[in-house]
Amino acid sequence: MAKGNYLGEFEQIVILGLLQLGDDAHGVAIRQEIERRTGRIATIGSIYATLERLENKGYVSSRLGEPTPQRGGRAKRHFRVLKAGRMALESSRTMVARMSEGLVLDTGGDP
Repeated sequence: MAKGNYLGEFEQIVILGLLQLGDDAHGVAIRQEIERRTGRIATIGSIYATLERLENKGYVSSRLGEPTPQRGGRAKRHFRVLKAGRMALESSRTMVARMSEGLVLDTGGDP
């Protein structure tokens, strides 16, 4: 895979959140899944910016759901991971694994 085709850490986390939730996940649910699983606080703005970037790269797709009264007549945007997104995630995870092979981290503190 060429430079620029690997996913960043947060992109990986968002895609993994989408995969955990299944098709038709939406921004708030993705944010909650990330916070629940990682303890990392993510703003809804950072989630949507990442989803838009992933959609522009062809890794996720989105569609608008039906407007609901609970949302003041607004529709939720639902996302799903495309095959290219799954492949990019796998390539990124493989790259990190290869870079980690044989590495032993000394977590005892700075020398």
